[in-house]
Amino acid sequence: MLERRPPLRGALRSRERAGIAALPKSEPLIRFIRATTVPIPADVTLTLTLEQRMRCRLRVLLDDGREAGLFLPRGSVLHHGDCLIAEDGLVAGIIAAPEPLARVETTDPLLLARACYHLGNRHVPLQIEPGRLSYRADPVLDALLRGLGLAVTPVQARFEPETGAYGGHGSDQPAHGHEH
Repeated sequence: MLERRPPLRGALRSRERAGIAALPKSEPLIRFIRATTVPIPADVTLTLTLEQRMRCRLRVLLDDGREAGLFLPRGSVLHHGDCLIAEDGLVAGIIAAPEPLARVETTDPLLLARACYHLGNRHVPLQIEPGRLSYRADPVLDALLRGLGLAVTPVQARFEPETGAYGGHGSDQPAHGHEH
């Protein structure tokens, strides 16, 4: 006598006919919903490039290999050392991934200011530090700075460019010293 089975639907029925085992159940996606600049002991780390740190919706792989998703408020920008907090309370520490950059160094503040002016005039994201600046590697920009008399050095480093005068504040910090 034939054994009657309940009808299977769609893909499951065709998978069974083909002799393919049922799909394993995956862990639920870790949903990071809040960022903070307040130092919190992290349960896990997440290494991201600048471009990834500027996204508020993004599927990521945590450094331990688990899948997660960023569901942050629009306009959020993550920085090295920030923390993400998941719906379930998991805390991830943000690590800025090394990226290919170009760096110039000088003891001449006027020359550094001129370099910043010319790159800023082209809306180039810049990481400005005492006596040096870094930007995403670009041969055209390298030539421009060499034309100003600066030596350009390629480096692999974290990229934390200036956020500008109107943005870049952490989600836990007011934009300036008072509430509106």
